[in-house]
Amino acid sequence: MHPITQDPLLRVEGLTKKFRSGEAELVLFENLSFHVSKGTMLAIVGQSGAGKSTLLHILAALDRPSAGQVYCGSSHVNALSEEGAAEFRNREIGYVWQSHYLLPEFTALENVAMPLLSRGQSLSESEHEASRWLREVGLEARGHHRSGELSGGEQQRVSLARALITQPRVLLADEPTGDLDGRTGELVFELVARLHREHQLTSLIATHNLAFARRCHRVLRLDQGKIEEVAPASLLA
Repeated sequence: MHPITQDPLLRVEGLTKKFRSGEAELVLFENLSFHVSKGTMLAIVGQSGAGKSTLLHILAALDRPSAGQVYCGSSHVNALSEEGAAEFRNREIGYVWQSHYLLPEFTALENVAMPLLSRGQSLSESEHEASRWLREVGLEARGHHRSGELSGGEQQRVSLARALITQPRVLLADEPTGDLDGRTGELVFELVARLHREHQLTSLIATHNLAFARRCHRVLRLDQGKIEEVAPASLLA
């Protein structure tokens, strides 16, 4: 697989994240800089606690860096107000977590429709589009089941449909197969790769699964506060 275009969509410049712990200051990562071209499927690997999730949160304007800049297209992400950040996420970002975070009292169809309803679209429009996205992930027949009636893999596919229903340019996935068994994780990864390709997404996937990372266009390793690019083929599958 090759990126669709070389135009940088995401630009990260000198990113630093520090936490205070009593009198001490913990530096999670420091002076990270990288660009991601449109159409790239990029894996972020590293040990637990290396800062992969925090990095994704900053890219999605869910958290702010201690220093440095994040740009997505024409948006200066970490300079946005809270209202601007929410609007940016709703317009540009699709986010998939390790835990699916589906609302248990609602059906799969209602969960997927939620982002459009929050935009003010009508119930009929939102549910029509949600049905189309459930079809995209192979779950149209399960639309009226609540999340507790779905398997782990099905729940993650619903969360992927929910993330993409707003037609974002960027997909951020934080260990999307981490809670799944090997075969189910493989199916979910294949689905992410297909949707990435068909919808011309720019995707950043934090993962412990080096076999999956190996199949991405690029791999960044976050380790001891620094980031380095490694060749996907160099990873042990």
